[in-house]
Amino acid sequence: MKQLYDTTKKLAGRYSKPERPIKDKKGRPITEIQEQRNRRVKHFEDFLSKSAPLNLSNIKAAYTDLPIDGNPPTAEQISMTIKQINGG
Repeated sequence: MKQLYDTTKKLAGRYSKPERPIKDKKGRPITEIQEQRNRRVKHFEDFLSKSAPLNLSNIKAAYTDLPIDGNPPTAEQISMTIKQINGG
């Protein structure tokens, strides 16, 4: 939902995402652009080099037989949904 809101604001031309300062490992803000890029690279290298958890027994298999209708909605369904959204 947030992505939809952000995209709508962007298209309307009233969008400015606040910039947050990047911090080093000790919590100090980094001001230089190149240092920020280097910190991002280091962060993702560290993050992606971690091994996956070995205990996968707690993860249940996904339920695959979902009651989803793959057909396009009818005009009546669309009308009913719009009424529900508008509160009527």
